[in-house]
Amino acid sequence: MADPVSTAVQSVDATSLAGTSAVHSFSIWGMFIQADWIVQTDMVLLLLAVFWCWVIIFEKWFLFRNIKAKAQRFENDFWASEALDKLYEKTKKRANHPMAIIFVAAMEEWFRSKNSTSTIAQGLRLSLRERIVQVMQVARNRELEHVESGLGFLATTGSSAPFIGLFGTVWGIMNSFHGIAMSKNTSLVAVAPGIAEALFATAIGLFAAIPAVIAYNKFSNELARFSNKLEDFSTEFDTILSRQLEG
Repeated sequence: MADPVSTAVQSVDATSLAGTSAVHSFSIWGMFIQADWIVQTDMVLLLLAVFWCWVIIFEKWFLFRNIKAKAQRFENDFWASEALDKLYEKTKKRANHPMAIIFVAAMEEWFRSKNSTSTIAQGLRLSLRERIVQVMQVARNRELEHVESGLGFLATTGSSAPFIGLFGTVWGIMNSFHGIAMSKNTSLVAVAPGIAEALFATAIGLFAAIPAVIAYNKFSNELARFSNKLEDFSTEFDTILSRQLEG
């Protein structure tokens, strides 16, 4: 024969568990709605960071793919061209990638200096070459700055998102322990919802940080390689112009 006391206790525990399940939802939306407003704010900031990180990731992916393809085509045209002035006329109206912009900037400085004086002394030749190098350097830095925009946000998100999520977790666990102290109920059923909501903030922080770190490392390497490519082109172009000045 069943013990009446044990049956009553089991009945109370079952009722308590059912009540807790009815009140607390462990779905993603449920954990967000039931969380403390500070934890909710933490989650919203992290979700906004996730959204903006993916916007940057897709934008940079298409950008690098585009400029690398255009730079390769321009290099092929550059080395196949017999006259730089013809290539300049062909390129100046549609210079829409860093390598072409560097080329056009250097050629414009070349033509400005060439039209300003008919006879170039040795000292003026050196000055012209220095100006062309500086113009190419300025154009290169300006274009790389544009390509690099957004990578800082990826780096910041990758380094800070886990700690922002951890803040939400710590705050949520503090609320759970406060609830235990107020209700004097130490059962796992009582604290599980609050802990789950708190850990959800850490999960969102990791969801923001992991792709941000991976994307930042990938695009930083892409940027470094493309920067070296532009520098090599500038050096080769400077060598060609110096030969013409000496000729």
